[in-house]
Amino acid sequence: MTDLSKQDNHALLCHMNIVLEDGSTADSTKASGKPARLNIGDNSLSPAFEAQLKGLKAGDKHKFTLAPQDAFGESNPDAIHYMDRSRFPADMKLEAGVIVSFAGPGGSEIPGIVRDTAGDSITVDLNHPLAGHTVTFELDVVSVITE
Repeated sequence: MTDLSKQDNHALLCHMNIVLEDGSTADSTKASGKPARLNIGDNSLSPAFEAQLKGLKAGDKHKFTLAPQDAFGESNPDAIHYMDRSRFPADMKLEAGVIVSFAGPGGSEIPGIVRDTAGDSITVDLNHPLAGHTVTFELDVVSVITE
């Protein structure tokens, strides 16, 4: 059996649309004009996602659909927190859909989405916004980067 782990370490620079089941576009690199870098072989992508990228070359177009566990993960109920309004700045507008930022380990920022407000109780969801969704990826490969 050949050890593919070392020879498969490379990256694709791609323009990418992420499309939800209802056909709406959740995200697109074309809007920013900056292609996404997809690193292959460093465990940053799920095995199912990486399998879809194998053999792609510059100029290729590829469309595939992944279930939640292979894309952005399932929604984790432990990542939903009920917080008191006093933990937020007094002038912050807190309503469903607002994205708030929390300090994470090492100075990183963790985004959360306000899901509900009830009196002084604020429901914040720290799951990835696309967690729990089946999504379709539409890739246009710009280049292959080997390092």
